[in-house]
Amino acid sequence: MLILIKGIVLGFSIAAPVGPIGLLCIRRTLANGMGNGFISGLGAATADAIYGFIAALGISAVSIFLVDHQSYLRFIGGVFLLYLGYTTFKSMPAEIAANTSDKGLIGAYASTLFLTITNPMTIMSFAAAFAGLGVGTLGENYISSFLLVIGVFIGSMLWWLILSGMVNVLRHNLDRKRLKLVNQLSGLIITAFGLFSLFSI
Repeated sequence: MLILIKGIVLGFSIAAPVGPIGLLCIRRTLANGMGNGFISGLGAATADAIYGFIAALGISAVSIFLVDHQSYLRFIGGVFLLYLGYTTFKSMPAEIAANTSDKGLIGAYASTLFLTITNPMTIMSFAAAFAGLGVGTLGENYISSFLLVIGVFIGSMLWWLILSGMVNVLRHNLDRKRLKLVNQLSGLIITAFGLFSLFSI
């Protein structure tokens, strides 16, 4: 049970800092409602669980591959962030929240999963956090590894649920002019993250 709680704390703490994924979640919640924002966060939570699994089992071959190819991954992620930044900046707020289709939800989930997966430094964050929490590499203790990964997913998911819920409450107090300003500001910041990712290669 303790390992599960540690995983929840870890997943929540790694998801909580607001970066490009957080901005996307906020913007999509404002534009399309809480469901779309939460599903966007769920994509990131899935990627966090995958990286948590890799770090927990100490799969060195995968870790080495990700680190060795981080330049390519950062380039792909950076270009995708530029695209998302541009489309976010240009998008017009709807009069009311759109009814999100299954296709829209799948796209929201896939895009944040892709963005988080293309950031190989995430696995380094998990490795450092595991050491800080005294978890370490669990090796062949598969039950503990499984509980830890489940905890990471739950913790990350809790953060996205809280964030999308809070933003959804505030959404009703925003008019079209303010929503447009949110879109433009989010687009600029996401673009800046994309440029930073490209320049840091």
